Amino acid sequence: MPRYIASRLLIAVAMVLLATLIIFLIANTVPGDPVLTQLGDVAANNPAIVEAYRHKWGLDLPMWDRYWVFLRGLMHGDLGISISSQRPVIEDIAQYAPATIELSTVAFLLSLLFGLPLGVLAAVKRDSWIDHLARAVSLVGVSAPTFWLAFIMLAVFYGWLGWAPGPGQIGADQFPPPDVTGFMLIDAPLAGQWDTFWDAVTHLILPSIVLASATMGLITRTTRAAMLEVLSQDYIRVARAKGLLGRAIMLGHALPNALLPVVTLGGLAYAQLLTGTVLTETIFSWPGLGRYTFQSAVILDFPAIMGVTLVVAVVYVIVNLVVDVSYALLDPRVMRR
Repeated sequence: MPRYIASRLLIAVAMVLLATLIIFLIANTVPGDPVLTQLGDVAANNPAIVEAYRHKWGLDLPMWDRYWVFLRGLMHGDLGISISSQRPVIEDIAQYAPATIELSTVAFLLSLLFGLPLGVLAAVKRDSWIDHLARAVSLVGVSAPTFWLAFIMLAVFYGWLGWAPGPGQIGADQFPPPDVTGFMLIDAPLAGQWDTFWDAVTHLILPSIVLASATMGLITRTTRAAMLEVLSQDYIRVARAKGLLGRAIMLGHALPNALLPVVTLGGLAYAQLLTGTVLTETIFSWPGLGRYTFQSAVILDFPAIMGVTLVVAVVYVIVNLVVDVSYALLDPRVMRR
């Protein structure tokens, strides 16, 4: 096991280094000039201002020199200075990341809470009305565009029925708690602001359901397919022939083996939720990394774009590492391949 983990760690480090090069090349070769975006037409026509601006942000250096500066900064935990906020990018990410982690975690837990049982029931009750309902729900969740579903949820439950609060992390009548951890659902109880806590919970409902819809559909379909395959195996027939109860067979024999592909999908789905919330956060005015990334991309804030993209790459590498280790724990044969 230690040798397996060490090999995966080396691969993870190599992937992160490769990601830094790809991210830098893409960010510095896309069309668009940050000078025009930041300075405007009048200042951009002044050569002295343009030259000073390029020198300040290192845009006058050759590309490989800029990459070395970028890489050297990463070695010291420096992701650069945001052009728009004039703050270190690492501070911006630390400010916006908790809201994204909070939203993505709640969405992922919702998808597991409903997706796993629905997939198991669909497999056990194959071709019944439960199976047809599960497949229909998963199909709608996977195929419905995120932005469309977000607008529909807001229009129906906020605009028409008035059951849910509007966009934002908390209401305008609530005061944010002191920043201790950055997580609203933790800082509010620590400060004794229970009204703010419950208001934050209600604001989480709509965006978390929107995010969870696609992930729940994938988990339901994967769980159903894995369970159907496991239930057709010989050892399941033997367990039934021995007179074991159906619940014991499902929980003790079928489900543990069916979870192997679900673990892989679940890890990647959680990473996607952490890094793919741009549309949801923008529509719901959620102060997270997705909205920060969108705003940075609009004004061509290259340091911020590269910093966030690198964080996304690191998240995927870490999640893949955890999935590989978890897979090896669930199936020790993986380590011998």
